[in-house]
Amino acid sequence: MQRPPFAPRWKALSLALALAGGALPSLQAQSLVDLYTAARGFDASYQSAKSQFDATLAKSAQARAAILPTANFALGASRSNQEVLPSAERSYGSQTATISASQPLYRPANWASYEQGNKQVALAQAQLQAAEQDLIVRVSQTYFDVLASTDSLAFVKSQKTAVAEQLASAKRNFEVGTSTITDSREAQARFDLVIAQELAAENDLRVKTIALNQLVGKSDAAPKPLAAPVVLAPLEPADAEVWVQQSISRHPGIAQQEVALEVAKLETAKAEAGHKPTLDLTGSYSAVNNNGTSTATADSRVNVATIGVSFNLPLFAGFSTQNRIKETLALEDKARTDLEATKRAVAQGTRTAFFGVLSGQGQVKALEAAEASSQSALEANKLGYQVGVRINIDVLNSQSQLFDTKAKLAKARYDVLVGGLKLKQANGTLVAEDLNPINGQLAP
Repeated sequence: MQRPPFAPRWKALSLALALAGGALPSLQAQSLVDLYTAARGFDASYQSAKSQFDATLAKSAQARAAILPTANFALGASRSNQEVLPSAERSYGSQTATISASQPLYRPANWASYEQGNKQVALAQAQLQAAEQDLIVRVSQTYFDVLASTDSLAFVKSQKTAVAEQLASAKRNFEVGTSTITDSREAQARFDLVIAQELAAENDLRVKTIALNQLVGKSDAAPKPLAAPVVLAPLEPADAEVWVQQSISRHPGIAQQEVALEVAKLETAKAEAGHKPTLDLTGSYSAVNNNGTSTATADSRVNVATIGVSFNLPLFAGFSTQNRIKETLALEDKARTDLEATKRAVAQGTRTAFFGVLSGQGQVKALEAAEASSQSALEANKLGYQVGVRINIDVLNSQSQLFDTKAKLAKARYDVLVGGLKLKQANGTLVAEDLNPINGQLAP
């Protein structure tokens, strides 16, 4: 049974596939770096982390007050009215001005608090670094989610066009008596299914675009697609243990736990200072102006200057100091254990991310081979349908397999690119500059 030639329709289909695989970016499309820069100034989570960083810096500076001198200035005035019965009455007053100052000479607890404040700066830097890495990954993931959804919709539309042509061909062949009604009904069923898939793909793209707009603070975010041909860089270094070793000195989570351990040790030193003496240097100067007294009417002025040292030695505090030391030692052991647990978790996460990227790269190669095979299978089924050895459903199935493979291949490529960023986040080395190589692969 001879089928009509398909060349014109398949030329149109090839053009649709080309446009789907390498869609031209709009004039308003933004690159990954552009959208990350926008998100950095808009994202609420990152802005919250920056505010927390600023607050921690101010709090650490407060700890210096405990080792610096303090000074006070006080003014006072009073008026007295004295009445001696039966008739004597006298009124007098006084004015007082006092300036005082003190300087801690030996206060171990204050110095421990000051060192804790310095440690908090390192903790705040690690927390801000973690927030920035999280933002990089969130923007990249959302960016490529939109691209993947865009590709899926483009492939579904291309498939709808191909199925529509197949449906029209089946109907014509049935009308002229060269095919059965089965071909028409199969093509109609596949066309109805593609319509449902198109509606789902359009909604998915709408949702993903809204998420990107909300993240970057724009109402018209439009990611640039990858430039064709897509070439994925190999994973360097190619040893998972090298990535794990890098995490020990650079991961912000490990840095935070190391700071927590140092703070816990200083807290123990503060508790032990409860047994130690304190020594302060004190000084004051007072001027008292009297406008008479209870026994005299003449004015007088008294100036008093004082300087000295204040020594205090704790003797007994109801065993509170000893129990406080026990508490801080236990908390110090807890911080040490938490640090070890964090190192293990980071190592595990780094290895998982590393092998995830390797697996993704392998999937990309396999899907590229599958794409070529699916294309060949489709061409073979087209030819078989023309010469009568294949039926309509064979062509439809080949079309579906090809479009599905193309969508999976595009998604796998995006997953590898995002997976590389997640690997660097897992071992703590991710920085904003890591977006530049990906940015260079986008369509101009």
